[in-house]
Amino acid sequence: MIKSYWKKGRKQKVITVILSLVLLILLFVLRDDYQPALLFFRKYFFVIAVCILILVLGLRKFRKTASTRGRLGILGLLIMFFGILFAFGWYYGMYDYMKTYNVFNDLNKVEIHELPLTQNERIQPLRNIFSMANESVGETKDVSLPHLVRVDDENKWTMAIQPSEKYIMQRISDNTEEVFSVSSTTPFPRFSNENRIQVTFSIGETLKFSRNTYNAVVQRFNLWMLFNYEPGDTFYMKNDNGDWVQVVSLIKWKGFFFPYPTFGGVMIVENGEHDFNDYVERITIGKGTFVSPDEIKNYTFLNKQNTLSEKVSQLQAESLKFLGGFSDPLPWNMETAVKIPDMPKDQNQQPYVTDFDFADSNTNAYSGLYHWFGLEPIGVERTSLSYSVFIPADGSDKLYYFDHASKKQGYAGVSAMPLKVKESRKEYDWKASTPVEFRPYVKEIAGRKRMFFLGTISSISDTNAEQFDGSATPDLVLIDSEYRDVIWIDVKHPSTWDEMVYSQLNEAWRSSEGIGYYFNEKHSKEDRDIKQSIDSLIIVPKINVNSDQIESLQRKLDSLKSLGN
Repeated sequence: MIKSYWKKGRKQKVITVILSLVLLILLFVLRDDYQPALLFFRKYFFVIAVCILILVLGLRKFRKTASTRGRLGILGLLIMFFGILFAFGWYYGMYDYMKTYNVFNDLNKVEIHELPLTQNERIQPLRNIFSMANESVGETKDVSLPHLVRVDDENKWTMAIQPSEKYIMQRISDNTEEVFSVSSTTPFPRFSNENRIQVTFSIGETLKFSRNTYNAVVQRFNLWMLFNYEPGDTFYMKNDNGDWVQVVSLIKWKGFFFPYPTFGGVMIVENGEHDFNDYVERITIGKGTFVSPDEIKNYTFLNKQNTLSEKVSQLQAESLKFLGGFSDPLPWNMETAVKIPDMPKDQNQQPYVTDFDFADSNTNAYSGLYHWFGLEPIGVERTSLSYSVFIPADGSDKLYYFDHASKKQGYAGVSAMPLKVKESRKEYDWKASTPVEFRPYVKEIAGRKRMFFLGTISSISDTNAEQFDGSATPDLVLIDSEYRDVIWIDVKHPSTWDEMVYSQLNEAWRSSEGIGYYFNEKHSKEDRDIKQSIDSLIIVPKINVNSDQIESLQRKLDSLKSLGN
């Protein structure tokens, strides 16, 4: 048809050339819009190819068959084939089963025989931080999902204050102009001006068109990456120069028969205002600096940092169900098969990003942020802790796991914790409040390392199931995963937590383990001063020595503004 139109004359040739150029330009400029289709084709290429081949051969045979009975038989075979493919591939999840098995084979798994200690314990869970941040912004602003990252050698929750998804014009015209950076180790998270960083990003997660983070990053992909990469989580952190940047985790799909996701590096998006040059760059070659996994070691701020997409780490942790062999997770086996337990009531799901100290664990693992998973047996009624999984949050090619089950430790898992907390305080109104996000707490107490779960009591909104609220001084609990005892601890004095645990459990430990006596009842003045300094470091904010002068100048500025008005 195009050939015959081309031969009609000069006018038709000009129109054909112009339309072809427009089509090529649109294919180039709009590649972020159709890239999901390319990625889908790449993920399921093997399945699509098999289906097309069977369909073509079946229809060809159908056309050559003269008898009605033969044709009906061929149609029946085709329907049966595609029905079996749908049932086993999607309904029973065999496609995902094979994908997860490929992840397991690709992993660099390291079994450890000693648990690392936890450090810099975070007080508030993610959903509390998210709710409190939304309470501190205006009607036309939204807060991005918080992520725990390292900022100036301190673990902080960072999130962008961005135009609300409910207001289209702001999403088209406005920038992302502020970032929350809140300490994770304080019980008093403050969302006031000192933790509200003034920084402008012309690229944002809620912005429209080419200014959307997803679109801008995809536009940066080359042709190979368009078929193999997709953007994951977006993090906000400081680079090596002390400037705030967006770091977008990339997911790379590997394999041919059953492709699976892996860590594909990051895309670093610098801060800056929206202008014409920025617009031209976005629609042509996108925004961001690509850093492959092998190049991350060259960027100090990305080492021991949280840049791994949770979509990748979740599949990696789940793949440990194949430790007992390929067939072990099948319904008639399941001797060692495990799962990631689902937490109820729209809580933050695993992984829980936690700061671990691997210094004395006889491994070459770094001390810093990890994605932690507590894997449990497949059955709904089974809540024991089978494996502790530690996945480096910076995407390092390692996965560390501790096998609790084979050591017959009999630890209780994360999903068993909520009921134990509720049973310990029956006077609570547990319809309005719930214990959430039980992250690991591993400390050397009374002669050996002991594993606890640290949980926070949160209130839940009656109208919004995803809105959690934790007060500035939330109730905290520690649950001994071995003895199942619940210890309610003082959030304001972290230095006393281990002693409070010992005070409640020491008699049980002595009777079952034959341990001696620890934590002398009388403390020296030096010990008390050390404890007070530890608590102060965690809960007392930094004081600006020039605060009086700043307040005086601020009052003068307000007076001048009022006179001007």
